[in-house]
Amino acid sequence: MLAQPFSKPVRVWVGLGFPRQLNTVADAYQFAMEWCGNSPEQRAAIRACRAALAGDIDAETARGVLVAFARKKDILVQDGAAPPPAGSGQQRHV
Repeated sequence: MLAQPFSKPVRVWVGLGFPRQLNTVADAYQFAMEWCGNSPEQRAAIRACRAALAGDIDAETARGVLVAFARKKDILVQDGAAPPPAGSGQQRHV
């Protein structure tokens, strides 16, 4: 169950504007667990990934929750996008 791939990877900005590609539910779970913070969106992403890993929901449902989390935190990489500007008020993943 750990290697459940997403139909399309999710790319997020980490550190100093470096993109990270999340290909599977396990990748997404690890990322959400390591993210600094404790927002409702982060907790929802963690719960969704756990449920997908347990087989309770499919990988695409978990992906949707993860994308919503990344959008809310302004770390979702859009095609051709540059990293968010420094000091934009977002938390940085360390």
